[in-house]
Amino acid sequence: MNKCNFSILVLLLLGFGIGCQSKINREEMVNQLHLEWELESNFVGEDGIFQARFIINNHSDETLMDEGWALFFNMSPRKLLETNHVHIEHLNGDWYKMRPKIDFNLPPGASISLPYKGLEGIIKESDAPMGLYFVFYNQKGEEEDIVSVDNFKVRPFIDEEQLLRGESDREDPYSPLKRFEENAVMTKLPADDLLPIIPTPYNIKIEEGEFKITEPIGIFFDKGLKNEAQYLHEKLEALTGTDFPLSEGDPDADCQSILLKIADVQVNGQSREAYQLSIDHKGIKISGSDEAGVFYGVQSLLSLTGPQSFIVGALPLVLPYVAMDDAPRFPFRSLHMDVARNFQDKETIKRTLDLMAHYKLNHFLFYTSEDEGWRLEIPGLPELTTIGGQRQHIKDLNEAALHPAYGSGPEAYMDGKYGSGFYTREEFIGILIYAKERHITIIPELNFPGHARAAIKAMEARYDKMMERGDESGAEEYRLIDPEDSSKYLSAQSYKDNVVSVARASTYRFYEKVVDEMAKMYVEAGLELKKIHAGGDEVPEGSWTGSPMAAALLDSLKEISDPKNLQAYFFRELLKSLEKRNLEIHVWEEMALLKTGEGTYQPNPEFVGKNVIPYIWNNMFDYPDLGYQLANMGYEVVLCNVSNFYFDLAYDNDPLEPGLYWAGFVNTRDTWTFAPFDWFKTTYSTSMGHKLDQVDAFKDMVRIKPEARKNILGLEAQLWGETIKGREMAEYYMLPKMLGFAESAWAPERNWEDMEDYGLREKTQSLQWNRFANTIARREYPKLAWWNGGYNYRIAPPGVKVEGGKIFANVDFPGLEIRFTTDGSKPEKESTLYQNPLKATENMKFRAFDIHGNGSREINIEWP
Repeated sequence: MNKCNFSILVLLLLGFGIGCQSKINREEMVNQLHLEWELESNFVGEDGIFQARFIINNHSDETLMDEGWALFFNMSPRKLLETNHVHIEHLNGDWYKMRPKIDFNLPPGASISLPYKGLEGIIKESDAPMGLYFVFYNQKGEEEDIVSVDNFKVRPFIDEEQLLRGESDREDPYSPLKRFEENAVMTKLPADDLLPIIPTPYNIKIEEGEFKITEPIGIFFDKGLKNEAQYLHEKLEALTGTDFPLSEGDPDADCQSILLKIADVQVNGQSREAYQLSIDHKGIKISGSDEAGVFYGVQSLLSLTGPQSFIVGALPLVLPYVAMDDAPRFPFRSLHMDVARNFQDKETIKRTLDLMAHYKLNHFLFYTSEDEGWRLEIPGLPELTTIGGQRQHIKDLNEAALHPAYGSGPEAYMDGKYGSGFYTREEFIGILIYAKERHITIIPELNFPGHARAAIKAMEARYDKMMERGDESGAEEYRLIDPEDSSKYLSAQSYKDNVVSVARASTYRFYEKVVDEMAKMYVEAGLELKKIHAGGDEVPEGSWTGSPMAAALLDSLKEISDPKNLQAYFFRELLKSLEKRNLEIHVWEEMALLKTGEGTYQPNPEFVGKNVIPYIWNNMFDYPDLGYQLANMGYEVVLCNVSNFYFDLAYDNDPLEPGLYWAGFVNTRDTWTFAPFDWFKTTYSTSMGHKLDQVDAFKDMVRIKPEARKNILGLEAQLWGETIKGREMAEYYMLPKMLGFAESAWAPERNWEDMEDYGLREKTQSLQWNRFANTIARREYPKLAWWNGGYNYRIAPPGVKVEGGKIFANVDFPGLEIRFTTDGSKPEKESTLYQNPLKATENMKFRAFDIHGNGSREINIEWP
């Protein structure tokens, strides 16, 4: 349920006036076209309008004429205004088409500039058009050839009018100096001041003494803990290269060992997932109230081995004497991952589950269906993956197929495009088992009634196939639309056709079919499907207003006056079948709202007590107190506040930093800085960077009642996939943000959370953040570079200041190194170490590095 009002656009550019050329010649011709795109300004005319341009350099031997071709591309969806030489048409979602006007002419050796305007400022190079391809037509207007564009360049964003979103943007423009000033408050701490474990345990005492493992010792475990013992065995073997023998039962009294036990453990009044960990001269003992508690004790033990062990990769292991008691603050600690917009393979999912397990997250919202893709094989409905699992160029939006999105290109399964792909039934069962072994509950998702285009198109393909066979009843069995629906709407991601009919019995039949097939997969994995996410977000205004089937339904439902409230009707009807399956239903907050006669929305108490769990993303816009209203009403809620936990929002406004920013920017400190019972204290600015007076801005907001605090079930971080291409990018977006999120979800309440004095709260928070940031750089990064062969965590470029002829540099996470060069070459781990301010010289470049030599993007400083 991404609230982003962007996506990607697709444009139809030039058509060569050569209708009879062979495809090979057209490919050669396109290869000799050099296309560029430039954002010119976000400050043109009315605030919020940008001007950009395409530049086409014709190095071919042919003239580009005013007919016979078009250029398609994807770009963040927004209204575009036409240029002098071409027509730009929004097709659907982020798909655009550009075609020449009648006077278009570009001879060999010439270039042409095609300026245009659009709504909503652009500040990221990742916002530029992508997935460009030409379509060539014959004289009848029929498509003949499709050729992808390889020679495409985005010009850099340098000027302030490119770095800010318009007059209303109150962020400071990005610069190395801005980053330097932000980093200036950070200080390097002594090693003894670092946190020994992230997330922070409820209670930990470091004792005098060390337990040194110089040779393998036995891992002993209680019956029922073989999974946890095996996990520890595998990790210690990977860490040291030696085998730690496994034995069920207790060790001899005088035997040094690692012992895993089930015991009556209670920490802070709770037993679920609680554990105790002790290390002394006798060895290591982990006692858990349940298997999950023991597993989390194992994770804390692995953290205590320290950064040096992950660097050396051999015995000995040196562990401090420790006595600790630990249990989570919240029982629900979740990560959401969207694999529908851009597909992630099963190995990426497993690596993510490993990461989650180590930082003690226990739920994974697996977002396998959206407008842009369906990623899970469902027996009996093969079209869901043969049609809904791939994207390619289509001739007509009415086709039962998915068009390109997010730069996926004109062909299905193009290398490096991530638009196509799905998990087989066997792969999904394997992922379920992998998660179960790590005490992670996977929550599958089926988002209706909106965000359903992939399912709609797949079932239309099924309908067409069945009708060709003369099987009308089979064709109608799972159909999802009213074919006579003439409703006009535009979704948050600019789709015109992504809402199912709520008036068809077949819509509910389809939902039940998918849920039942999912449930069978859980059984085969040795599990029971207990939770499902039903979506329910972003149903666009205008849905069902032109549907005869919906009109007939409304005639029979006199109590529903507005078609918008058919969404509540749909959910009410859907619940009837899901309740029979004993499912806990997770939804986005919109499912718990009703539209009033004045056109506003209010909480709907109808689903309280019915196993309905709303997820609250909105803490910034029209209803920033909605989560507390719903909790006070009796709903259990999950907090996934957009300004804290949306991992797909860019770390900052650096134009080279990928990510979205419709709700501002989210860095690692934001994920760490969260007060769940008074999030107004940790909401600092609007989406456009306007600093908030927290007292004045939130004075009229509903606060959570003390007795309703128990209704905050937990927290979830969101990883929406629009801008994420492949594993490395996914890990970059997650790390190190996940560490701050894990601290907010697991660790005990921080003392600054309930401080009313703003100055004291900020001072206390800053000191604690400095410690956390030091720990990331010096304890967590060395581990993450080793874990599973290494994760692609983000290291921020250094901040740089030029003053008085000298260059000053710093980092955001103290403990990272800065390396530099003076000859214009890219700094590497062996380059000169920055230690003190330097005399500024020409062509200096700087990079930040961790102890393993993983580095940041380089920063260029030209002097003078």
